[in-house]
Formats: sequence, C-alpha cells, structure tokens
Amino acid sequence: MNLTRNIFFALVLALSLTGLSMAETGPIDINTASAEQLAEALNGVGEARAEAIVSYREENGDFEHVDELVNVRGIGLQTVDRNRDSITLESQRDTQ
Repeated sequence: MNLTRNIFFALVLALSLTGLSMAETGPIDINTASAEQLAEALNGVGEARAEAIVSYREENGDFEHVDELVNVRGIGLQTVDRNRDSITLESQRDTQ
C-alpha cells in the first residue's frame, strides 16, 4: 500500500512540476505582460495579484528592478524569490 501511495504522489509531483516549467515560454517581462500572462507564468500569482501588478505598473511606471514587485500589495519577497528566474525586464533595458 505504501508503494502505491508513493508512486501516486511521485506522479502528481512530476505532473505539477512540468506545469511550472518556464523552459517552453522563457522568462516573462513584467513591464509588458498582461494580467492573464502574469497569472499563468508566475508561481503563487493568481488573477488578483496579477491585476495588482498591472495596476501598480500603470500607476508608477515600468519596474526598474525585479525586487520592486514587493511594493505591489499581496506580493512578498518569497513570491519574488520563487519567480526570480522566470522574470525579465526587457522593455526597461530597451529604453536605457
């Protein structure tokens, strides 16, 4: 029974990890992505937090550094760290 349970959990874990992989789409630009794109691409960011990111960006301008995401209500440093490798600021680099 333990073996069956362990196999089941291993399969669930493997399937969930493949859904979180950014290898297929690459990093997401938080300065240009829509709320829907952000919610889909970032781990721990649902529709409401993604909307908050877009609203913050519209009110304050482009993010200059990934760590500025902690200024968005509902986004903490742990969420930023978890997604750091999945985030880019391409549009900011283009303007410098």
